[in-house]
Amino acid sequence: MARIQGAASYKEKQHHLLIGLMSGTSLDGVDAALVSIETDKHETIQKVRLEQFYYLPYSDALRQQVMLLCSPETARVDQLTVTHYGLAEWYAYAVQQLLRQAGVAADQVDAICMHGQTVWHVAGNTQFPGPEGETSVRASLQIGELSTVMERTGIPVVGNFRARDLAAGGEGAPLVPYADLILFRDEQKGRLLQNIGGIANVTVIPAAAADEHIFAFDTGPGNMVIDELVKEGTAGRLRFDEGGKIAASGRVSTELLEIYLADAYYQLQPPKSTGREVYGKAFVDRFRAEGHKKGLSFEDMVATATALTAKTIAQAFERFVFPLVPIDQLIVSGGGAHNETMLGMLKAELPKHIVVMTSAQFGIPDDAKEAIAFAILGHETLMGRPSNVPSVTGASRPVILGNICW
Repeated sequence: MARIQGAASYKEKQHHLLIGLMSGTSLDGVDAALVSIETDKHETIQKVRLEQFYYLPYSDALRQQVMLLCSPETARVDQLTVTHYGLAEWYAYAVQQLLRQAGVAADQVDAICMHGQTVWHVAGNTQFPGPEGETSVRASLQIGELSTVMERTGIPVVGNFRARDLAAGGEGAPLVPYADLILFRDEQKGRLLQNIGGIANVTVIPAAAADEHIFAFDTGPGNMVIDELVKEGTAGRLRFDEGGKIAASGRVSTELLEIYLADAYYQLQPPKSTGREVYGKAFVDRFRAEGHKKGLSFEDMVATATALTAKTIAQAFERFVFPLVPIDQLIVSGGGAHNETMLGMLKAELPKHIVVMTSAQFGIPDDAKEAIAFAILGHETLMGRPSNVPSVTGASRPVILGNICW
């Protein structure tokens, strides 16, 4: 079987076929994208095309197990270790199903580019006992063993993308903006790329932008709070608010909303990132308890959580984007792109001249964009090129991301 033995062999080609794997903070499942990337003789990306997409939902048992690992109160080292390897079996299965659907053999694929499942993200400096006294540590843990995926599929795997940026003094996130620039840069239009997954994050791309002109950050909760409220409120019958129908049937509590708009995170200047350790189950429990005190119905709480996401996104634009960059279009992706109530709330908060679109209107399915992005990041790793953006992550310099399991 022909197989790449190193980056030098990969760089000799101008057409590359990769698989991007993404499992986000929503803990809903695995997005797998088969992506072709064409480069010119100068090794510059000329075309990125999605060939096939496959979604593998997590089982309830797996979702619950991973959820426990995202909280210091419930995480156990034995379960963390087992899940690290067990999740890799899910990733490998997703790859196999994707290839079956596409009618593509494993030996035609250059590499799998795998984000892994984030269970803890500490972007700021944390004090730790070092060899010469206290030292500062930045840390983020994505689980899913690369070697298992390689062994099950026979395809080289690139993963652990965030670690190198953290080592270089960055937040380790967001990483997708590098790919956003390749996919969505426009000579005439200033664009905002807003992903609404479990956490919401935005990439700011000025018209005719170069790498050093873009910036990005996590705006706050995306679907995470809404999903948890829906799961609890329906006794697990529903996992998310499809189309925003539950929110549309409720009333937004201005009083509850104002309490949670006061969260200190929203005032922090970018670069910044956040995750389930801030907006996970403990946050939702407090939100729900406050809602009950105020006599809110289940529908009212979902409506208010939806408004929280829309409002914090819009406020982030007002504080950190609009004073710096003229914007013409907002392009939404992720699960939130399907939530019509959320999109309606978001449009109502924005200046009238900004056109709100979804990535699907650009030929990139809303749920596939981040998986495609990690295929691009893996490609750059194999080309030996940096793909973090220091203006986005706060890293001291551009660095080549990820580890490779050949």
